[in-house]
Amino acid sequence: MAAYKHILVPTDGSKLSLSAAKEAAVLAKSLKAKITAVYVIPPWSPPVGAESTLLYAHAYDEKAYHKATEANAMKALDKVEQAAAAEKVGCDKHWVVSVRAWEGIIKAAKSRKCDLIVMASHGRRGLKRLLLGSETQHVLTHGNIPVLVLR
Repeated sequence: MAAYKHILVPTDGSKLSLSAAKEAAVLAKSLKAKITAVYVIPPWSPPVGAESTLLYAHAYDEKAYHKATEANAMKALDKVEQAAAAEKVGCDKHWVVSVRAWEGIIKAAKSRKCDLIVMASHGRRGLKRLLLGSETQHVLTHGNIPVLVLR
Protein backbone atom coordinates (compact mmCIF):
# COMPACT_ATOMS: atom_id res chain seq x y z
CA MET A 1 0.00 0.00 0.00
CA ALA A 2 1.33 3.43 -0.95
CA ALA A 3 1.54 6.09 1.73
CA TYR A 4 -1.12 8.74 1.79
CA LYS A 5 -0.05 12.00 0.17
CA HIS A 6 -3.06 14.31 0.51
CA ILE A 7 -5.23 14.35 3.63
CA LEU A 8 -8.60 16.09 3.84
CA VAL A 9 -9.42 17.47 7.28
CA PRO A 10 -13.04 18.56 7.70
CA THR A 11 -13.65 21.07 10.48
CA ASP A 12 -16.67 22.65 12.10
CA GLY A 13 -14.57 24.83 14.38
CA SER A 14 -15.16 22.65 17.45
CA LYS A 15 -12.47 21.55 19.92
CA LEU A 16 -13.01 17.97 18.79
CA SER A 17 -12.42 18.78 15.13
CA LEU A 18 -9.32 20.80 16.07
CA SER A 19 -8.01 17.81 17.99
CA ALA A 20 -8.49 15.67 14.87
CA ALA A 21 -6.70 18.33 12.82
CA LYS A 22 -3.71 18.22 15.16
CA GLU A 23 -3.55 14.42 14.82
CA ALA A 24 -3.87 14.76 11.04
CA ALA A 25 -0.95 17.21 11.02
CA VAL A 26 1.25 14.77 12.94
CA LEU A 27 0.26 12.00 10.54
CA ALA A 28 0.86 14.21 7.51
CA LYS A 29 4.31 15.12 8.77
CA SER A 30 5.27 11.47 9.22
CA LEU A 31 3.97 10.61 5.74
CA LYS A 32 5.37 13.76 4.08
CA ALA A 33 1.81 14.52 2.99
CA LYS A 34 -0.12 17.75 2.63
CA ILE A 35 -3.43 18.75 4.16
CA THR A 36 -6.52 20.37 2.77
CA ALA A 37 -8.85 21.73 5.44
CA VAL A 38 -12.52 21.97 4.49
CA TYR A 39 -15.49 23.70 6.12
CA VAL A 40 -19.02 23.06 4.86
CA ILE A 41 -21.38 26.03 4.77
CA PRO A 42 -25.14 25.43 4.50
CA PRO A 43 -26.70 27.28 1.57
CA TRP A 44 -28.62 30.45 2.33
CA SER A 45 -32.37 30.19 2.27
CA PRO A 46 -34.81 33.00 2.96
CA PRO A 47 -36.26 32.86 6.46
CA VAL A 48 -39.79 31.60 6.93
CA GLY A 49 -41.57 32.51 10.11
CA ALA A 50 -44.34 34.36 11.82
CA GLU A 51 -44.16 38.06 12.58
CA SER A 52 -43.22 37.32 16.16
CA THR A 53 -40.31 35.05 15.16
CA LEU A 54 -36.96 36.45 16.22
CA LEU A 55 -34.33 35.86 13.55
CA TYR A 56 -30.72 36.93 13.25
CA ALA A 57 -30.20 40.03 11.12
CA HIS A 58 -27.97 38.20 8.62
CA ALA A 59 -30.78 35.71 7.95
CA TYR A 60 -32.71 38.38 6.03
CA ASP A 61 -29.89 39.36 3.71
CA GLU A 62 -28.14 36.83 1.50
CA LYS A 63 -24.95 38.89 1.23
CA ALA A 64 -24.78 39.31 5.01
CA TYR A 65 -25.36 35.57 5.45
CA HIS A 66 -22.48 34.73 3.10
CA LYS A 67 -20.20 37.25 4.79
CA ALA A 68 -20.96 35.86 8.27
CA THR A 69 -20.70 32.18 7.33
CA GLU A 70 -17.51 32.69 5.33
CA ALA A 71 -15.99 34.54 8.32
CA ASN A 72 -16.90 31.58 10.56
CA ALA A 73 -15.42 29.19 8.01
CA MET A 74 -12.15 31.14 7.86
CA LYS A 75 -11.84 31.14 11.68
CA ALA A 76 -12.19 27.36 11.76
CA LEU A 77 -9.92 26.83 8.75
CA ASP A 78 -7.26 29.12 10.22
CA LYS A 79 -7.08 26.86 13.30
CA VAL A 80 -6.42 23.82 11.11
CA GLU A 81 -3.80 25.78 9.17
CA GLN A 82 -2.09 26.69 12.47
CA ALA A 83 -2.08 23.04 13.56
CA ALA A 84 -0.48 22.08 10.26
CA ALA A 85 2.07 24.91 10.49
CA ALA A 86 3.08 23.73 13.97
CA GLU A 87 4.13 20.44 12.34
CA LYS A 88 5.59 22.20 9.28
CA VAL A 89 2.98 20.64 7.00
CA GLY A 90 1.48 22.38 3.97
CA CYS A 91 -2.21 23.22 4.31
CA ASP A 92 -4.74 24.54 1.81
CA LYS A 93 -8.01 26.01 3.09
CA HIS A 94 -11.27 25.49 1.30
CA TRP A 95 -14.95 25.89 2.05
CA VAL A 96 -17.86 24.40 0.18
CA VAL A 97 -21.57 25.08 0.18
CA SER A 98 -23.71 21.99 0.68
CA VAL A 99 -27.07 21.14 2.24
CA ARG A 100 -25.53 18.08 3.87
CA ALA A 101 -22.10 18.40 5.45
CA TRP A 102 -21.11 14.83 4.60
CA GLU A 103 -21.82 15.40 0.90
CA GLY A 104 -19.68 18.53 0.94
CA ILE A 105 -16.86 16.63 2.61
CA ILE A 106 -16.95 13.80 0.06
CA LYS A 107 -17.15 16.22 -2.88
CA ALA A 108 -14.22 18.24 -1.53
CA ALA A 109 -12.14 15.09 -1.07
CA LYS A 110 -12.81 14.03 -4.65
CA SER A 111 -12.33 17.45 -6.24
CA ARG A 112 -9.08 18.05 -4.32
CA LYS A 113 -7.87 14.51 -5.09
CA CYS A 114 -7.39 13.59 -1.44
CA ASP A 115 -6.51 9.99 -0.66
CA LEU A 116 -7.44 10.03 3.05
CA ILE A 117 -10.01 11.83 5.19
CA VAL A 118 -9.14 12.41 8.86
CA MET A 119 -12.10 13.56 10.90
CA ALA A 120 -13.56 13.61 14.37
CA SER A 121 -16.58 11.73 15.59
CA HIS A 122 -18.66 13.01 18.45
CA GLY A 123 -19.14 9.43 19.62
CA ARG A 124 -22.91 9.56 19.95
CA ARG A 125 -24.54 6.21 20.67
CA GLY A 126 -27.96 4.68 20.72
CA LEU A 127 -31.04 6.84 20.24
CA LYS A 128 -29.07 10.10 20.04
CA ARG A 129 -27.11 8.73 17.08
CA LEU A 130 -30.29 7.60 15.36
CA LEU A 131 -32.06 10.91 15.91
CA LEU A 132 -29.17 13.28 15.28
CA GLY A 133 -27.38 11.27 12.62
CA SER A 134 -23.66 11.37 12.18
CA GLU A 135 -21.76 13.22 9.50
CA THR A 136 -18.86 10.86 10.11
CA GLN A 137 -21.09 7.83 9.64
CA HIS A 138 -22.42 9.24 6.37
CA VAL A 139 -18.90 9.92 5.08
CA LEU A 140 -17.97 6.34 5.94
CA THR A 141 -20.99 4.81 4.23
CA HIS A 142 -21.29 7.04 1.17
CA GLY A 143 -17.67 7.77 0.31
CA ASN A 144 -15.05 5.56 -1.27
CA ILE A 145 -11.98 7.30 0.17
CA PRO A 146 -10.36 5.81 3.31
CA VAL A 147 -11.40 7.59 6.52
CA LEU A 148 -9.51 7.76 9.80
CA VAL A 149 -11.99 8.57 12.58
CA LEU A 150 -10.75 10.14 15.81
CA ARG A 151 -12.54 10.96 19.05
